[in-house]
Amino acid sequence: MSPDTKASRTSTDAAAGSPRRRPWAVVALAVAVALAAVLDVALGARSARDTADAGAGLGDEPNAVVLWLSALAMIALAVALWRGSNGARVVLTVVLAARTVAALYEATIGEGDAASSVASLASGVLILVLAWVPAANRWFQSDRERALAKALGAEQRSVRRRILRGVELAVTVLVVSWTITLTPGVASDSWVATLAAAVLIAVASWALQPVWLQIASRFGWAGALLAALFGNASAVGLALWIAPGIDVSGVGWAIVASWIFSILMTAVSWAFSASSYDYLLVHATRMSLQGVEPAQDGQEGVLFVQMDGVSAPLLEQEMRAGNLPTISRWIRAGSHTWTEWTAGIPSTTPASQSGILQGSNERIPMFMWWDRAEGRFMATNNPNDAGIIEERASSGNGLLADGGVSVSNLFSGDAERSYLTVSGLRAGKREVGASHSYAAFFTHPAGLARALPRTIGEMAKELWQGRRQVWRGVEPRVHRGGEYVLLRGVTNALLRDLNVALVIDAMMSGAKSVYVDFVDYDEIAHHAGVTRPESLASLYGIDQVLHTFERFIALGIAPRNYRIVLVSDHGQSQGPTFEQRYGYSLEEFVRERVGGRARAIPTHDAEAGGPARLLARELAQQDSVSGRVAKRALRRQDAADAAVQDSVSPPDAGAGEGSGGASAGPEIVVVGSGNLGGVWFTESSERLTLADLESRHPGLIEALATHPGVGFVVVQAGSGAVAIGPRGLHRLSTGEVEGEDPLAGFGPDARADFARAAAFPNAPDIYLNSAHDPALDEVYAFEDLVGCHGGLGGWQTRALLLYPREWSIDESLADERGTLHGAETVHRQLVRWLELLGHRDGIATDPPRVTEAQPQAVAE
Repeated sequence: MSPDTKASRTSTDAAAGSPRRRPWAVVALAVAVALAAVLDVALGARSARDTADAGAGLGDEPNAVVLWLSALAMIALAVALWRGSNGARVVLTVVLAARTVAALYEATIGEGDAASSVASLASGVLILVLAWVPAANRWFQSDRERALAKALGAEQRSVRRRILRGVELAVTVLVVSWTITLTPGVASDSWVATLAAAVLIAVASWALQPVWLQIASRFGWAGALLAALFGNASAVGLALWIAPGIDVSGVGWAIVASWIFSILMTAVSWAFSASSYDYLLVHATRMSLQGVEPAQDGQEGVLFVQMDGVSAPLLEQEMRAGNLPTISRWIRAGSHTWTEWTAGIPSTTPASQSGILQGSNERIPMFMWWDRAEGRFMATNNPNDAGIIEERASSGNGLLADGGVSVSNLFSGDAERSYLTVSGLRAGKREVGASHSYAAFFTHPAGLARALPRTIGEMAKELWQGRRQVWRGVEPRVHRGGEYVLLRGVTNALLRDLNVALVIDAMMSGAKSVYVDFVDYDEIAHHAGVTRPESLASLYGIDQVLHTFERFIALGIAPRNYRIVLVSDHGQSQGPTFEQRYGYSLEEFVRERVGGRARAIPTHDAEAGGPARLLARELAQQDSVSGRVAKRALRRQDAADAAVQDSVSPPDAGAGEGSGGASAGPEIVVVGSGNLGGVWFTESSERLTLADLESRHPGLIEALATHPGVGFVVVQAGSGAVAIGPRGLHRLSTGEVEGEDPLAGFGPDARADFARAAAFPNAPDIYLNSAHDPALDEVYAFEDLVGCHGGLGGWQTRALLLYPREWSIDESLADERGTLHGAETVHRQLVRWLELLGHRDGIATDPPRVTEAQPQAVAE
């Protein structure tokens, strides 16, 4: 029995004020098991007597010893059952299942004494019934476990689901048959043996799951991975070994058979489950019962789901097309409504998540940037950098400060618990989640054994779909290969399933708020295109995940009811890259005009490796054997990252201007973040003005501003930031325009957004926004992406917010168009909704940031 089961029943008994009476079924069960022990003793004595009469020693006939040992085991089980041990009931179930299946096998194929087989079968079935009748369940299970079983059982009561389960059971027998056929080292002598093996595999998997869960929890992620590989193999191997009529040549063949079985069962789950997340939902919910029962406070919780990169226009398009049945049903049924909000500049995940979760994004000019205070580059997917960025932005009153949980984010929102959260991995400063939370996922066929074939399938799909774009001549497109193939499999399968399990675990623990980021669509759209079939398929998968969360909440077994809020951090815009359009990169163009000293930093290469590195770093934070191994491996990666930092660091004193020939001088670094570009002169601790730039590199600003692939550049002039285009300029602090307005065509918020971003202390010396083609609504990314975000143009700043209909947007937070503008404003709106539910008592609400209001002039 698990500790929480004992605690729950003890508290129930105390509340009742009297000792708990054993149900009749438990008394009968214990007596039946004790009688079975007595029978084994008698049979052992008879066997020993027969052996003695034959003149042989006891060692020559071990049946008596085996029977006596069996009797001792049965007596121990009877005592444990009498005391209420659920573990004893599990062990008894496995033993009786093996005996019952063996008796059924012998009775069916005519081996052995028919009467004995029938008697053994009948007694086994009788004891199993006694062990699992409702009265016994009330004795062995906690109130919460019974509620879970009742709720999950209610889901299966519809006629359609019962038919699907029946068909699935029949197909499972076929899967076992196919597994035996495909595994050379495994053989079956009849269909009855195959049926027996199918039953025993199910029983063994169920019984061994808690054992492997404890092993995996002890050894961290490596233990979880080993348990995923060998735990399933142990269940399949044990079942095949004890199944009558089945022959297994060795341990290796048992492992092979287990993986063949898992792959085939994954296909069966896709074909016959009402939802492909049925198994994951049930398993994650059951495993979450291992936690401590939280206090009931009567408050509803909120599940915030970030649909990374999904724009409001795309959501509307797909809802109208009927391709998002869950979200569409919420809107049509009136449970939810939605609106569009403006992400601002930069329209990137770091800026938006810092604003939404922490309440401030003032010092985040791009995905990566030269940090003048630190004297080095900062990357938001680096744990140390993310930790520094969060410390700068956090007041301690983040969105998740009141009993919240962060799952798969860049920043924590000041949550009490963080899973797969980059900033939480900084020197282990924040709890990253116990190994148990991951082990529960990895050690079950519904976890890794299900996710791994799906991951491989996604990789195969990517290879095919990438080649198909080439064959069809789809434009614009980028090369789709290398690490991205693995990345797509991880984000669209493994990470998605793990996120679902962790969110369910958080809700079962009673978290008051949960914020999870699903990056599936964003990652695929970067490489495939904004509305390409594979990108939309990933969006449909997120809709299915939402249906899974909806079903879980409807079960009513979590400590609190949950409301669901959907939010995106930005949208995406499509187009050919700057290099595809003009034959050279932005870095090459700048380098040609600054004496060859410009260096490019590949932003998306760093961003793309995020999920895989995050998984590895989470491993390293576990207090386990695997954590220490991972730490050593990551030191090598950190050393490589440091080498990159050194390559873009400013020269030593004495190596600056005037210290050498023409090649000497400051390093100039060019960064592309979607169609938003940045140029830093790293030797200067202050942002260079237009006059400084012209004196050092005459003609550079004019060359950039008049380039057909650049919409406008933003630099600091004497009176403040100014946007310069090919035929005019726009003074951002005053709104004054000279000549043609370079911001025309980029929306009504362009001036305010760039004025705010240009005031950041780490803003680049030169901001660039690519040109925008209104005919095709295309922009030109300064990195190798066909779908991008970061600047202005297209759908990239048009984010979405979907929320319960009875809630409303606070008019005081909306602009004159009734729209929420900026991630910080969205943060304040989400905080007010939490306060509406009674959350955040005693937590101060941060005042609005001044930089989010009107553009501020820069003093001369």
